[in-house]
Amino acid sequence: MLFILQKTVKSLQRHLHEFLDELSGGQLFEPLSAGAITHARAKLKHTAFIELHQELVTPLIYSTDGPGPLRRWHGHRLVGVDSSLVRTPNSQELREHFSLVETVNQGGLTGVGFPQARMSVLYDLLNRVGLDGRLEPSRVGEVDLAIQQLARAQPGDVLINDRGFTGYVYLAWHHKLGLHHISRCSTASFTAAQELFRKNRGGVSLRVKLMPPASYKPELRRLGLPLELMVRFVSLRLPTGELEVLVTSLLDEVEYPAHEFLEVYHWRWNHESFYHVLKSRLDLENFSGQTVEAVLQDFHAALLLCNLETVLTVQSAASLAEHSAADQQPKQINRAVTFHALKDQALALLYSDIPAEQVLTKLQRLFLGCPVSIRPDRKPPPRREPSLSRSYHFQRRVKKIVF
Repeated sequence: MLFILQKTVKSLQRHLHEFLDELSGGQLFEPLSAGAITHARAKLKHTAFIELHQELVTPLIYSTDGPGPLRRWHGHRLVGVDSSLVRTPNSQELREHFSLVETVNQGGLTGVGFPQARMSVLYDLLNRVGLDGRLEPSRVGEVDLAIQQLARAQPGDVLINDRGFTGYVYLAWHHKLGLHHISRCSTASFTAAQELFRKNRGGVSLRVKLMPPASYKPELRRLGLPLELMVRFVSLRLPTGELEVLVTSLLDEVEYPAHEFLEVYHWRWNHESFYHVLKSRLDLENFSGQTVEAVLQDFHAALLLCNLETVLTVQSAASLAEHSAADQQPKQINRAVTFHALKDQALALLYSDIPAEQVLTKLQRLFLGCPVSIRPDRKPPPRREPSLSRSYHFQRRVKKIVF
């Protein structure tokens, strides 16, 4: 499990030699082939990483004597659920298990395809905790996956949902499970939302009773979902001048004033940043095996690693924020550094005879030694048109891997 948790983009054989060298403390060791690892990991179930995550790491984060203070909004935990497509190795087993996607060019179908999975994570947006992760065939709908994962949320949580997650059935599940929601509406969404878009006025708060289409009612009754929902529509003017409309179950306009929703919904971007870490910093799609079990092991190991990084960095992050709060540009820890340090020290922390306190002290120094500045008013440069040559240049000559 430690070998998989220490996943790298190096060749499997080289990683194995380095791993055994560290285990042996620099002494001579009997080399093993990469095939030996392939056979050994076939005896390991990916659920072992899930159990470690759900039974050990997550309870530690939310315990009263956890690693650091938990962030809330009006006493609520802010949670997001979203999906992202993941390309897997092109083996026959993976082609049969995951969805096969055919590539298309200007001439149409090319006759070539690749297996593609859908990753969906229930994520604590303020505390950087992956609460539940699923890796399913990409043909499985993201809303269906999200409904399954709502059971892992707690009553009172507020789900921050993107467009595409505002259907009546999906919102009804929140009400049944005791969850709240703040969801972004599209211009083709509910009638009340369309009316607010038409008026084009920000700062409007409107209570509306939603009723499902008649064709939905038999299924709603079967599932035990409510046949009417009392919600609140809020229109917000973005700094760019655009109008956004949110629908929420938080009806109290005094406790939850409309002007706060702009910042709250912006926190949903933390979910996108989390996927960036998984797919870019940790190179999730550079899988270390070509079987379904190997792919699932890599995915759940990456999720566990992210939560371990949260546990180990929360105090350093709070300390750095406190000491730089008065600076013109406050500081935050560099996540690329923290993940590299954690992978590099994983064996020393979790396996060796070195006292854990000594390893943790070393890690804290590494975390605090290379901070980055926060520029809250920084405006990103205009997005350029996609370019294959720039992308190739970045991947080949610019991008730096974590491990």
